[in-house]
Amino acid sequence: MSDVSGLQLRGKTYFARKRVPDDLRKIIGKRELTKTLETSDKRVAKLRLWPVLSAWEAMFADLRAGIFKPTLVPDRREPITPEDMEHASWWHYTAALDRLEAARRQRPTKDEIEAARRQAEVEVHKMNTADPVAVLGIAVDYMVKQGHRQFAADTRATYLDELRKHLAEDETVLIDHEVEAYVTENNLAVLPDSPEWRELAHRIMRAEIEALQRAQERDSGDFGGQPDDPIVRPTPAPRRPVTPPAERIPAVLDLFASDNPRGVSRDRINQIKRDVSLFLDVVGHDVPMSAITRAAVREWKALLRQFPVKATDSNTFTGMTMREIVEANVKIGKPIISDRTVNRHLSSLSAFCVWAIANEHLEQNPVAGLSLAKENTTPRVPFTVDQLNTLFRSPLFTGCAGIVEWADMHKPGSHLIRDYRYWVPLIMLFSGARNGEVAQLAVADVRQMHGYWIMHITDEGEGDKSVKTEGSRRVVPIHPELIRLGLLDYHRRQQEAGNVQLFPDVERNERGQIMGRYSTNFGKYLSAIGLKAGRGLSLYSFRHGVTDALRAKYLNHEFGFILGHDKATMTGRYGIMPQGPLEKRVEIINAITYPGLDLDHLIPT
Repeated sequence: MSDVSGLQLRGKTYFARKRVPDDLRKIIGKRELTKTLETSDKRVAKLRLWPVLSAWEAMFADLRAGIFKPTLVPDRREPITPEDMEHASWWHYTAALDRLEAARRQRPTKDEIEAARRQAEVEVHKMNTADPVAVLGIAVDYMVKQGHRQFAADTRATYLDELRKHLAEDETVLIDHEVEAYVTENNLAVLPDSPEWRELAHRIMRAEIEALQRAQERDSGDFGGQPDDPIVRPTPAPRRPVTPPAERIPAVLDLFASDNPRGVSRDRINQIKRDVSLFLDVVGHDVPMSAITRAAVREWKALLRQFPVKATDSNTFTGMTMREIVEANVKIGKPIISDRTVNRHLSSLSAFCVWAIANEHLEQNPVAGLSLAKENTTPRVPFTVDQLNTLFRSPLFTGCAGIVEWADMHKPGSHLIRDYRYWVPLIMLFSGARNGEVAQLAVADVRQMHGYWIMHITDEGEGDKSVKTEGSRRVVPIHPELIRLGLLDYHRRQQEAGNVQLFPDVERNERGQIMGRYSTNFGKYLSAIGLKAGRGLSLYSFRHGVTDALRAKYLNHEFGFILGHDKATMTGRYGIMPQGPLEKRVEIINAITYPGLDLDHLIPT
């Protein structure tokens, strides 16, 4: 038992427990929900309890609103067998005996009772009073300890009598929660009030009666008692078919990643795998797809809303599970992830579930409708012309104090940077390409076609390359300003050096993101030179600037393909196109202008 509502101790393990409302019992197929909290520590159990209870409450609300309709009995539950019936009796007998023995051992000892009596006498003597109320108040601890054994024995005797009456009257209400626990723990397809349910209840009641009789015997010093009821005997747990590895979540997730149904970038696929792996921290790392339930997702979401920023990368939380990280952070107090990041995790799991439904690994998407309301965040904005002039006259582009540490790059000096750190922002400014698309360009991706220089943005060819979607593969003409600034000379030098990559010095971060470190450091650089305060400006501001520049002359659908917002095409795949369509692209790229922007100081001399 426990003094915390919804918390139950079974043997040495705490469980969450909640009664199913009457109006939802037929839908859920249970009278009560139970879930192990996987701990014998009451303090830890209390911390783990509320996400489970809140997930169940949210599920009840969804069911009443008609948002989510589970099947009455999950298809992947096992039918109950005679072996299960036999096992249930012994399973409950041993668990109940452990529970009763633990309670018996917590009774006050004779020494503790005597100490309480002496303390009461001392306190009465100090007060020097004959007031019976005052004396009673002082002696209450002694009286509770003295009467504890008899009270516990009387309570067990009363419960034993009631159980025998209920067994004779075919009533199961006193034991239904234990039946539900056995059915849930063993994944059995047994409906409340069915014949199988009632047989289980009778067996478990008989096992409880036997355990109570053993407790009475032990109170008298007899520890050798054995069950007299013939159905309560040692029985091994039934052997059940094991879910094949190929049908477990990790294996199915690998299939999803290799299939990549929407042709998204490798970075996004890796992000989805990381997010789903965090979900597995809650349900188990080698479980079947049926473990992705609405309740499990609700519980995960509740934990996500308390999850620290970059917790999985922090040495502080090394070796901890998701629950343990959340619990530890109650004291540590690191900032938690934003609602937007919570939604990204949910979106990752949802994308996996949608694919799993299409491939018959799941029947419905338990994540649907669980996203948080979108928070009001500062949108990414384009640079103004004044900001661009400030940026391109700053030390990163004109000469800095050092080329290794970013802390030195905002300080004026004689070191010129002319690698990817210099070129990626400029190419983004005059192409609208994503930073990763630019950074992964191969030398062979920059070439002439019909007399025009182009960039072929693709995930094919040499190098570890990816694109966000299949429609992101495209041919983008090189802007005249980039040629004026010396991009083709830089390309020629890389070609002569025998480099495969246009920017051979680019390094991926620990998550495999090609511009992850640069993007973070570039944001800090903008703050260091006074262009950024809070959120807003970033590398993607260049891409937004291109969009605004093109909208001055074209409608969105007339230039979306330049930015990679289009369906997949053979042109994008092979980088070959007729002269007429290419010249149209040249016209669009040349329309990218920023009146008032002066880059003359960057032209090579």
